[in-house]
Amino acid sequence: MNLDFSIFSWGLVHDYILKGLYFSVTLTVLATLGGIFFGTLLALMRLSGKKWLDTPAAIYVNGMRSIPLVMVILWFFLIVPFIIGRPIGSEASAIITFIAFEAAYFSEIMRAGIQSIPRGQVFAGQALGMSYKQNMTLVILPQAFRNMLPVLLTQTIILFQDTSLVYAIGAYDMLKGFETAGKNFGRPVEMYLLAAVCYFVICFALSALVKRLHKKIAIIR
Repeated sequence: MNLDFSIFSWGLVHDYILKGLYFSVTLTVLATLGGIFFGTLLALMRLSGKKWLDTPAAIYVNGMRSIPLVMVILWFFLIVPFIIGRPIGSEASAIITFIAFEAAYFSEIMRAGIQSIPRGQVFAGQALGMSYKQNMTLVILPQAFRNMLPVLLTQTIILFQDTSLVYAIGAYDMLKGFETAGKNFGRPVEMYLLAAVCYFVICFALSALVKRLHKKIAIIR
């Protein structure tokens, strides 16, 4: 088999890849922000000490973490339109599914971050007359975010890799762009190889940045 990479040009990138890359990045950012927000709420529910909050949060987190992401994507895309009586676009389905799925993972990260804060910090806030909400918002969560920042960013990199799974519902991500170009130019093998290289370069560069950030935070401490 002869490989021919001469078809790879700026025109091909502009016409096929950039659109998919834009959606992959957008999906990653939205899923990260939404996942951290809802994941923090789930973590607080699990740490509340109240069974009526802890139990449903634990069921949700453990349930989501036990199901492959691609299955969640397919279930939401196929079942939810049947329930509500109207179709949901593939891109909207992907965004909602990723936020719901990643919230379970970010929840465990945030829970570990909150638990890593010394209890003395909590007691100090209480001694100052802070409420539970003020203590969490002003004292605990800022420190937890700082401690967990490298882990949160690492999870975001994994999330970017997982965006390739939206091909299952026909969403136009970066992998779909390479696949479409490969079909149109009759060079699917070359396009899949180039897609692998692009994912590797992007994720390796981001991982290197996370390592540098981790060293900076460690030095400051």
